[in-house]
Amino acid sequence: MAKNTFGISPEQKKQMQEEIVYFFKEERGEELGIIGSETVLDFFLDILGDTIYNKALDDVKLWLTRNVENLESDYYALYK
Repeated sequence: MAKNTFGISPEQKKQMQEEIVYFFKEERGEELGIIGSETVLDFFLDILGDTIYNKALDDVKLWLTRNVENLESDYYALYK
């Protein structure tokens, strides 16, 4: 089991595993079962999960900063 699950629901995990099985079959011509797909998913969550999660947080912070600046400009525009 992956140490980082990032709040992924069992349904989401199942969907991801199905996508991994599909990818391996279509792109590599390899049959991958439930255990294999779970191992691949856990590997990528462990290796890449933190980096992707932190990048998403950075993106949200940038978006939030821009929108707060816009809100502040709008606020001061109300002054007469």
